[in-house]
Amino acid sequence: MEIDRTLLAREAVLAKEHAYVPYSHFRVGAALLTAGGVIYRGCNIENAAYSPTNCAERTAIFKAVSEGERSFTAIAIAGDTHDYLYPCGVCRQVLMEFCDPKTFEIILVKSEQELRSFTLEALYPGGFSAEELRKI
Repeated sequence: MEIDRTLLAREAVLAKEHAYVPYSHFRVGAALLTAGGVIYRGCNIENAAYSPTNCAERTAIFKAVSEGERSFTAIAIAGDTHDYLYPCGVCRQVLMEFCDPKTFEIILVKSEQELRSFTLEALYPGGFSAEELRKI
């Protein structure tokens, strides 16, 4: 399946509109593409205790998994910044649980016209996977 990066970027930007960010005021949106072509949006959701805060990428993954999805091809990430916003380490590890690091594409959105794309493996070399557990 061909990945429409512009559509995913637009969906990530739209996802920011639902962010709950009363403390940082820094919105992040993500658009996750399943192998079947369905897009799940996610936004960051803050909490006064800070550690229960959830990133946009994990919100999108958790929504999709809770609906029975287990196969993903790409995610676009857009934030309230004038630069590219990379996923945090926790989000990269969650992506490792469900995505093929060699083929899963992470699209960073500076604007709908300015995109950078990486594989999960490139952004998270040596990530811990279910395959690693099988080796133990």
